[in-house]
Amino acid sequence: MDLRRRMRAYVHGLLGPVARKNGWQLAEYPGHGTPSGLQHLLSRACWNPDELGDDLRGYVAEKLGDPAGVLITDDTGFLKKGVTSAGVQRQYPGTAGRTENCQIGVFAAYATPRGRALVDRELYLPKSWTSDRDRCRAAKIPDEREFATKGDLAKPWSRGPWPRRCRSPG
Repeated sequence: MDLRRRMRAYVHGLLGPVARKNGWQLAEYPGHGTPSGLQHLLSRACWNPDELGDDLRGYVAEKLGDPAGVLITDDTGFLKKGVTSAGVQRQYPGTAGRTENCQIGVFAAYATPRGRALVDRELYLPKSWTSDRDRCRAAKIPDEREFATKGDLAKPWSRGPWPRRCRSPG
C-alpha cells in the first residue's frame, strides 16, 4: 500500500468514530489486519514535509479557492511538564490564560464559502532556544533555524497559492 493511501486511512481513523485512537483500532477501522503498516508510516517512512505541505496547499487552493477566501493565522499553546521538548519554556499561551510551561504553535487555515482547511503550521521557538545551539541540537532543531516572531512565521503563508482579492495594476 502506498504512503498516501496509508496516510489517508490513518487520518480517516483519527477523524472517524474510532473510540480509542490506538494503533490497533486505527488500523482496524479501514480494514487493515494489523497496525504494522500505520506504525511504519509514523516511524520509518520517508517523506519530504515541505513537498507534502505544497501538495496540501495546492489541493486546498484547487478545491476551496475563492476570491472571498481568507487566510487565518493564529497561535495556540500546548502545556508541557518538562523542559526538553523543542521550544518549551514558561510563556503565555492563550489556551491557559496565564503564563505556563508550554510549546506554542503558529497555524494557518484557509476559509472560503466552499469550506475551510488547516494548511500549515510552524513551531515557535523563543529566543532562549534559538540562542542555545546545544539545546537545539539535543531537540533535533536544525542549526539554520533562527529566531522568528510569530508574525514572521506566518508571513510566508500569505504568499501561498490563494486567489487574490485584488491584483496589482500592470
